[in-house]
Amino acid sequence: MSARVRRSIVGIIAAVIAFLGVGQPASAHGFSSVVYVHVTAGGDGRLRTTLQLEYDLFVVSTADAEHDDALFRAGTAAFDAGDTRGQAAALDAHAAAAVRYITERFTVTSNGKACAPVRAGGFTMGRQQGVPYAQLPLDWACAGRDGDQVLRSALFPDAETYVTGTKTIVTYRVDGRSGSAALDADHPSFSLAQPWYQRFWEFFRLGAEHLLTGTDHILFLLALIAGSRRLREIVLVATSFTVAHSVTFVLAALGLVDVPSKVVEPVIALSIAVVAGWYLWRVWRRGGHATELRAPGRGHFSLDRAGWTRLGVVFCFGLVHGLGFAGALGVDAAWSWTLLWSLLVFNIGIEAVQLALIAALFPLLAVLRHRAPTAGLWATGAISAGVFVMGLVWFLQRVFGC
Repeated sequence: MSARVRRSIVGIIAAVIAFLGVGQPASAHGFSSVVYVHVTAGGDGRLRTTLQLEYDLFVVSTADAEHDDALFRAGTAAFDAGDTRGQAAALDAHAAAAVRYITERFTVTSNGKACAPVRAGGFTMGRQQGVPYAQLPLDWACAGRDGDQVLRSALFPDAETYVTGTKTIVTYRVDGRSGSAALDADHPSFSLAQPWYQRFWEFFRLGAEHLLTGTDHILFLLALIAGSRRLREIVLVATSFTVAHSVTFVLAALGLVDVPSKVVEPVIALSIAVVAGWYLWRVWRRGGHATELRAPGRGHFSLDRAGWTRLGVVFCFGLVHGLGFAGALGVDAAWSWTLLWSLLVFNIGIEAVQLALIAALFPLLAVLRHRAPTAGLWATGAISAGVFVMGLVWFLQRVFGC
């Protein structure tokens, strides 16, 4: 293969890596937030909702929307001091503005008619994913609960520019019906009477979209694909990664494991660099000969010592990636089978995209390696080098807060 063709291959791959990585923030998922809403049947035919909102974001957004400088000063001072009583007090002192911000962006209707919000208590403080959250109970006076109740959320929209891609996770138990739903800008509402398959489809879609928009996870998968010589390697490695992140994803999403994102995010970035660098090291150690990188082993799914070591490393990093997936969804609620199934469907959405990428990319690399081993080595080397650089850059950004 000519030097010109090799340079073209490297250039195309470098452009793809640059497109995925350049301009991405230190957290490759961007700055996002999750709102939690729990819905139950209240007294006098009302619906009762308990909303949980990220405290500092709530204060800044409300102060900006309501032009309330006093709330901004009091709220941020209490936040900086870590004073939970002061945080709740700041919101209670400006309750009219805070409640108005919520009720203008979160609504409930029954049979197409708006339900009237009624404040059912004061603000309290809690924590989600290691950060302070404000909690507010709101009752909704509806004309009747026999019809179709629809919840709609437009809290913390992208237009406010403080965060992007806000999700609202709703869990409900009303009149013998229970379930959960995931709302975002593209799907801002849902009915309490929705069928189970529609609810699960929303979580499947959310999982698929999360992986497609999570550049760090895509680059990690590219590094796995580029570093796998045969189908059995990528099958074993992908299975190891899947099992690992499924375990920690469910445990973290159910609140049984809590690791701060400031620890998880740098380790995810480091895992990208390590997996990509592992393949580059193998190429360098073996003198850059493509024919020497074939996976040894006598059985159909056998691996040598280095292969098993790589499998173990990927499994450990998969545990960390599971924490990242859970952080994106951020469910932290009491145990329920409905919630568990929703989480698993979210995970299936992630896996569907992962398998689709493997099915699309691995055969292309396999054919290239078979017909032109040198070109295949150049291609996988370029992919791994680009991913290694991006992983290292993200690791430094996330550690030093660049």
